[in-house]
Amino acid sequence: MTHGSCFVNFMEIKKIQDGNFEGKKVLVRADFNVAIVDGKIQEKFKLEACKQTIEFLATQAGTKIAVTSHLGRPDGKVKLDFSLKQLQGELEKILNKKIVFVSDCVGNQVSKALETLGQGEVLLLENVRFHGGEESNEEEFAKQLAENFDVYVNDAFSVCHRDQASVTGVAKYIPSFGGFWLQKEIENLDKVLKNPQLPAVAIIGGAKIETKLPLINLFESIYTHILVGGKIANEAIDQDLKFSSKVLLPIDFAQDRLDIGKKTIQIFKEIIAQAKVIVWNGPMGKFEESPFDKGTREILQAVIDSSAYTLIGGGESVQVLEENSLMDRVSFVSTGGGAMLEYLSGNAMPGIEVLR
Repeated sequence: MTHGSCFVNFMEIKKIQDGNFEGKKVLVRADFNVAIVDGKIQEKFKLEACKQTIEFLATQAGTKIAVTSHLGRPDGKVKLDFSLKQLQGELEKILNKKIVFVSDCVGNQVSKALETLGQGEVLLLENVRFHGGEESNEEEFAKQLAENFDVYVNDAFSVCHRDQASVTGVAKYIPSFGGFWLQKEIENLDKVLKNPQLPAVAIIGGAKIETKLPLINLFESIYTHILVGGKIANEAIDQDLKFSSKVLLPIDFAQDRLDIGKKTIQIFKEIIAQAKVIVWNGPMGKFEESPFDKGTREILQAVIDSSAYTLIGGGESVQVLEENSLMDRVSFVSTGGGAMLEYLSGNAMPGIEVLR
């Protein structure tokens, strides 16, 4: 396989289990970028992803742990709709620890909160994107993030494709390690990329054909079938894109092409039933609106009923799994949408490179 050079060698990153955190102040970058509707958190799975890392750090004598993340797109301004304070109660339940919220992620407030932090407590720092320097990866802001801490742990695979202060910038100033969840993501994505068991099937849906084309092309070289649905299937047909016989576009649609049609669903299901490995990213239609969720739901059922190794990622796909309490019916659920696409397409990931 020609793509080997693109992949991160899993052994090369510095892992949390190789570090000594006793008596250290540790900054953990998690991914708490979750949908919140009427004060209710929609994707608890993302909050749970950092649990093993936090528990591991908490077992080391005298560690002081602070967790931060981004939430939404506040454009470098303080907007309370995007405050991480909204997650405090849910995180306390998930981590089973007292969570102390700090209304900034840099400066004196953080250093004071670290000083007074009680044993077994964890700091939750405010949204890093309330500072303009986060997304522009401003050196000064990265330094400020690092200055209150001795060590940095990245457990947010889903932002590793971004070159931002809390992802790559801070890692230049203090020793840095990959958390357990980040390691799991790499391990499982490698499993579906490097010599997968055949027949292997990729299901690719959603929107924006230009972001999914590199993925379709890559899977074309290693997989048995690539099943394409969603808006990208319409775009591929409208643009008259040519693929090999491995790539299957829908042969029929539901009304206004808002979902794949009955015949397509049947063909896709027959292929899925034979698979030994299945990767899925993106819905088959406008699944948030009935009856255009039929394709996505039927394909999901086929994936869950399959005895294959199954990996699903991307915000919408994960949402469907959570809503239907099906998370534990999938071999691995990735927190990354864009990051998963980048990794599977073989592109370098700044957030992982910096941990080598």
